[in-house]
Amino acid sequence: MTPAPQGVAERAFARIAEGQVHYRVVHGDAGLPPIVLLHASPSSSRSTAPLAEALAFTGRTIIAPDTLGNGDSPPPAVADPEIAYYADSVVRLMDALGFGEFVPYGSHTGARIACELAAAYPERVKAAIFDGIKEYDDETRERIIANYAPTPEPDNHGTHMVWAFHFVRDQALYFPHFERNPEHRLPGFMPSSQALTDGAIDVLKAMGTYAKPYIAAFRYRALQRMPLIQGRVLFMKAERELAVLNAAIEEMAALVPHGETVPVASTNEAKAQAIAEFLQRLEA
Repeated sequence: MTPAPQGVAERAFARIAEGQVHYRVVHGDAGLPPIVLLHASPSSSRSTAPLAEALAFTGRTIIAPDTLGNGDSPPPAVADPEIAYYADSVVRLMDALGFGEFVPYGSHTGARIACELAAAYPERVKAAIFDGIKEYDDETRERIIANYAPTPEPDNHGTHMVWAFHFVRDQALYFPHFERNPEHRLPGFMPSSQALTDGAIDVLKAMGTYAKPYIAAFRYRALQRMPLIQGRVLFMKAERELAVLNAAIEEMAALVPHGETVPVASTNEAKAQAIAEFLQRLEA
């Protein structure tokens, strides 16, 4: 079998109890804790593959799995999984791949999973990176849980396919996306047509299960878990992140005994450099 070119993310599968988890991997030094990239909902490791390749210069192995119920990974084995369940599935994936300690990076839903990994598995996670994390008030949380992730049934006219594209697009226009009014309009930064298409494909592939990690993420009580984190945490403040998330960065970082924040451009190269510098500081 011909190995992937150096620095290129290749696709692979590893079996855990739920089935074969799909992941992308950039191979590196097996003696260093790998960086595990946990994607945002409703996407897959398709969205984190460019960051995985941008991190190749660190020399570490970079693993980017599809969260259970997303992409090409199997669905969760329970009806209403919580973030703790998804964190446990990542630990079991690392067991299957033969890794002990690892460094999780998470974006949005992935950041909640990374938070729980850092809080619940201090012996495995001594450093973590959160890229977009916030806890919402109870009223907002319940409204989002009720409306954020619908699962329309396929029909003979393919309207669900059109819906998937607009569902992904509207998330760049409004927050929350179902509040389509000037008060909730987001500033610019529309993804490319290709990025919207890729996102819609990810939603369509997992139409019956993509909502599960979404709902788990909004239910998650990050504020209760962060003070339990013993390791170091880097909070990214990305230039094009949702304003409501960036506004919460300092408050969230203050809850972690060893938290720090960093402003970054919203590019994979800038984020990779920030992650590399964070890990270098830990090794110094």
